[in-house]
Amino acid sequence: MAIDFTLTPEQLVLRARARDFARRSLSGVGPATRLLTDPEERWQATRPVYEQAVAEGWLRRILPEPLGGEGRGMVDLALVAEEFVAVDANVSLTLFAVTLGLTPLMAAGSPEQLKEHFGRFLEPAGAPLAAFAFSEPGGIANYDAPAPAEGVRTTAVLDERTGEWVINGSKRWVSSAGGWDGKGPDLLAVVCRTSTTAAPGEALSVILVPGPVAGLTLDNSLDLLGHRAHQTPTITLRDVRVPRGNVLGVPGAGRAVVAGSFVPTAALVGVFALAKMRAAFDFALGFAKCERRAGAVPIIDHQAVGYALADAKSAMEAVRCLSWRACHALDTGSPAAAELALHAKVFGSETAVRVVTDLMRVVGMESYSHESPLAEILQDALAYPLFDGGNIGVRRRQLHAMLADPEYDAYATHEVPAR
Repeated sequence: MAIDFTLTPEQLVLRARARDFARRSLSGVGPATRLLTDPEERWQATRPVYEQAVAEGWLRRILPEPLGGEGRGMVDLALVAEEFVAVDANVSLTLFAVTLGLTPLMAAGSPEQLKEHFGRFLEPAGAPLAAFAFSEPGGIANYDAPAPAEGVRTTAVLDERTGEWVINGSKRWVSSAGGWDGKGPDLLAVVCRTSTTAAPGEALSVILVPGPVAGLTLDNSLDLLGHRAHQTPTITLRDVRVPRGNVLGVPGAGRAVVAGSFVPTAALVGVFALAKMRAAFDFALGFAKCERRAGAVPIIDHQAVGYALADAKSAMEAVRCLSWRACHALDTGSPAAAELALHAKVFGSETAVRVVTDLMRVVGMESYSHESPLAEILQDALAYPLFDGGNIGVRRRQLHAMLADPEYDAYATHEVPAR
């Protein structure tokens, strides 16, 4: 029987260390940023905590071991993500967004490109950022659709005279894309159109742009409903020049790079959702055990409250099992990994919104105040069905396409191989 959720001794230590760092450092992010009114000011206020995370080796721990990091797989990432996001979603998203920003390089970069661009993220110092510049103003769900659809509108034209790509366009909803100083992150992986005439499968490319980026303008930092201290800006790229060799793979290979980049992060979105449910459950359970609400007994003694808490815990365990299974499938190279990851994202994110709302009913009207953590937890959780590919688009473009494939095996997800 290959199914086994027993953590190794090393994973137990990893989880304990992640929990300690979250309680010791991430717990201060909310108090330090909550009363700040400007989104860029809130983002800048998180930098000392992010620098501490890097200095204590957490960025190195979530980068893969074969490339010089200490990460041993997606299950390990899931353990760290749950502990971090349960305490603070802001710095956690900044940290894990670096892995998304580096995923195209890790997946499709040449040895020379890895040597040039990857090393700075392994050093336990500073506040290095990487971003995956995919989304654009006006949406990009149909990024690779043929004409008359617009798809990706950012372009890169090769200047044969200098041998440089010249990039123009705008990007939006890209974590950390403005960088700490408004000049971009340390590495920006830009999805762009390198041909205006080729079919989508041959027109899209991913080009590496190291920072500081000459020609990048930080237009604004969006004032988000949740993740209030995380930078999600609109940036404009005007005549940004990089060497010809900065394209990943070959020009026109971008669609496959994009498709592969969002599979691992889909599984992690399920874990983020689990973490928010866990934070809400812990608060609601403690509230129910202590509060009488002017009654004779703590409210947990009432069946309706007990049932609501039991249902929330069941949902949490279901999301944890699905998310861990997706991570394990990615670690073992299972053909079912992509489908499991997408299910973890969709099911986990939508379950989190429902569970947090149900737990707010347990607490009652006081949960609607920012003096209670539940309001902020719900605001953060509302992002998960929307980002990293909105769930409607994930169902339509990825899951529906899998089901419609004549070669689809509905039972492949039952056979996740052992490590």
